[in-house]
Amino acid sequence: QQQRRLQGLRQEAADYYRGHRVPQRMEEALNALFPQRPADLYGELANYFSKFSKAPVICKLVGRKVLDGVGQPTLEVEIYCTVKNYEKRICSTVMSSHSQIPENALPETTEADEKERNDAVNAAVEWVNESLNIMLRDLKPTDQCKVDKMLGEYFTKKVEEEKEIQKQEEKEEAEATLALTSCTPSATSLPGKKKSARPGKKVAVAERTIPPAEPAESVLRGSLAIGGTSLAIAKAGATISHIPLYLHIALLKCNQDSPKEITLPLPMVTLLNCEKFTPAKLKLVKEVMLIPPVQLSLKQGIERVLDIQKEMTRLLEPPGKASSLQLADSKKGRAHNAGKKAPPQALKRMSHLGCLITECNNLEQPLLLMQTACNNIGLELGTDMYLAINCAAHELMDYVKGKYEILTGTFKSPDEMVDMYVELINKFPFIFALIDPLRKEDRQQWNNICYALGSKCYLIAEDAATYISKLKIDQNINIPTCSGVVLKYINQTKVSDLIELTGLLDGQRHITILGSPDGESSDDSLVDLAVGLGARFIKLGGLSRGERVTKYNRLLAIEEELAKNRTLREANLEFIAFAEESPPENQLSDVLPPPKQDSLPPQLSQAALQVHSLPAQLPENSTLT
Repeated sequence: QQQRRLQGLRQEAADYYRGHRVPQRMEEALNALFPQRPADLYGELANYFSKFSKAPVICKLVGRKVLDGVGQPTLEVEIYCTVKNYEKRICSTVMSSHSQIPENALPETTEADEKERNDAVNAAVEWVNESLNIMLRDLKPTDQCKVDKMLGEYFTKKVEEEKEIQKQEEKEEAEATLALTSCTPSATSLPGKKKSARPGKKVAVAERTIPPAEPAESVLRGSLAIGGTSLAIAKAGATISHIPLYLHIALLKCNQDSPKEITLPLPMVTLLNCEKFTPAKLKLVKEVMLIPPVQLSLKQGIERVLDIQKEMTRLLEPPGKASSLQLADSKKGRAHNAGKKAPPQALKRMSHLGCLITECNNLEQPLLLMQTACNNIGLELGTDMYLAINCAAHELMDYVKGKYEILTGTFKSPDEMVDMYVELINKFPFIFALIDPLRKEDRQQWNNICYALGSKCYLIAEDAATYISKLKIDQNINIPTCSGVVLKYINQTKVSDLIELTGLLDGQRHITILGSPDGESSDDSLVDLAVGLGARFIKLGGLSRGERVTKYNRLLAIEEELAKNRTLREANLEFIAFAEESPPENQLSDVLPPPKQDSLPPQLSQAALQVHSLPAQLPENSTLT
């Protein structure tokens, strides 16, 4: 009987292995490997059979609270998959934090924002470890569309739950207020008198002359979990497919058609961060950025930016500091001098954006400073390097006056701002791009500035594109007339959202810029996203601080890899021509007027071109207020 039982088990085992074609594949493997006689025979057998194993599936998500590059709490998401019957950690991603609180906010506002951020991260960790961990179990990490669809549905459900809670709270508050007013009727008359007596005419005039600010979109606590999980799944999919993340993103965007060539985005490297605090008078300029010409490789462009940064550091040293350093160095050995030459003052004046901080009193000052630094090392702005300015005009509006405060005590209306920018670009033709020159609400002035300057520089909207969920309306892009937008991967943004949105932007001839939030993390996935999505530019901040530099290093590594594989395509830059007919005011997506022939340098007609071969030198004693 035992013999019969063993015989039955042998037959069952034989049927099981034959059903999975094990004998046949074993014979094929042995026949294929014998002529090769590999040094690691069992390793080759493992490689041979691994292609017949089941695809990895998600088995666990882990969320935890970590710190970003400025010490603020943010979310990390880890992905674990079942690979060949074992649980294996595949990858993790750390989300960048984003805050809408201005630099000069009151301490109470900053404290409230920090508490809200802390609560949001705690909620996100809970979402990942509980609901999302269960919901995404047993899904393939390569199925990005399915995962993102489920994440979107989950987020929508959470939004509806939050709305119901708010409605209930408002109802209870209204009932409490009604009970209070019925008991104390005199209390209602006092606010009414104050309201009627308060001088409101000036505010009313301002509201009629300028469009009111759009209400800021509320960010649902825990929404970081959606963006963090979506990006972590994309990284896991790339890892399991044994391809870099940028190629995985490109395949998702191109519906799995492998691109023959890939163009790297040009870096917008922040060199100066202009302070907006007293005694500095200039408020308009937030960042002054350098853009290397397309003829240079990325490595050459970064090296050139570093040379300018060194010269700028020297120019910004306080008077007498250089001589005192030299005196100290002369008393010590030459080997020790190398260490002493590292400028401690520059490190103290380093912004969280990874760039130098300076104080300016007028709009010309930072531009002339950049020009001086370039000239001192034999470079010419407009030929060897270009400038971009982040104006951050939305932070400057005085809603009582209905004007922008560009300098301390100096105000300009939206129309006057357009005139000022026209004069600025005419005097400084090496300015390649203006970011947020106006509020997103001043759409008519965006139209005007694009028609006036669209053939000379890029007019970029960043604040208008902060919340990707508000950008897309049907097949249109809900932004002012502009050359392009800065997209940031924050909150509930999903990888599929970026793929869809950049496809729309490409089709409507807008340029895409992937931007780094203020609270950046050490995760370098943003670079792969920019390369895979085909972004024209990437805005990462300065060449200091580890969380910034690691992204530039990743960009350099991708350039080296593409060059080695001969799949690197040179960037092709040209200004978009706005249509001559003025579009209707309610039109959401726009295209640019064919530029006058004499307004563009001849290089623009070439396939790979360098924009602005205009003279960089300015007339002496020129001023701009």
